[in-house]
Amino acid sequence: MKYVVDVHTHTIVSGHAYTTLLENVREAKAKGIKILGNTEHGPKMPGGPHLFHFGNIKVIPREIDGVTILRGCEANIMDFDGSLDIPDYIEERLDLIIASLHDVCIKPGTAEENTRALLGAMDNPNVHIIGHSGNPAFPICKEAMVQKAKEKDILIELNNSSLAGSRKGSESNCINIAKLCKEYGVKVIIGSDAHTCFHVGEFDLVHRLLEEINMPEELIMNNDEFKLLKYLKKKGKLKEL
Repeated sequence: MKYVVDVHTHTIVSGHAYTTLLENVREAKAKGIKILGNTEHGPKMPGGPHLFHFGNIKVIPREIDGVTILRGCEANIMDFDGSLDIPDYIEERLDLIIASLHDVCIKPGTAEENTRALLGAMDNPNVHIIGHSGNPAFPICKEAMVQKAKEKDILIELNNSSLAGSRKGSESNCINIAKLCKEYGVKVIIGSDAHTCFHVGEFDLVHRLLEEINMPEELIMNNDEFKLLKYLKKKGKLKEL
């Protein structure tokens, strides 16, 4: 299967990544990626960008060297009610938002508390993706999350970086989440979570996982750029495209 979308990538703006947007674009083009999400960490991430970065993100061209750019954010979930570190007026300007739990922004709670945080974030109409929910540092009720994603039409990310070792112990959680998504008909999106250009478009570990569980292609959002664009337009985004 050919993948042409990678919406979870970072640049030096995120503080702990190591390449520029143009370097990421160059790598994306070389690998056949047609849609690249520029989704820097939210401003509460230590070393992350100021809120002004997201307020001015409109200056990034919609297309660079033949690659369509989505201007987004990997927002930090800050409490067990699901509040994000991006205010509403900024959220509305972005093309997409990934909502993620990071232990430097919120101390992991019980499975009930962590689940409540994700469910609360999914009540935000500007949230489109739940990031790396297989992280074992944040135990959750996986079925409750997947059911809520079905209700709200939110994408569940399967994070290649997690499987590569950035969140050790994620594999069994990700397999179970993927199986639940298959059972409930919930759409998934593979994220490289690239922090260098060399990892942009790298999906090998999640690809293997999806093949093992025979995930239907229609539930995978990375294999057709128009599928993702249609989804975001349905959510009220990308009105100019």
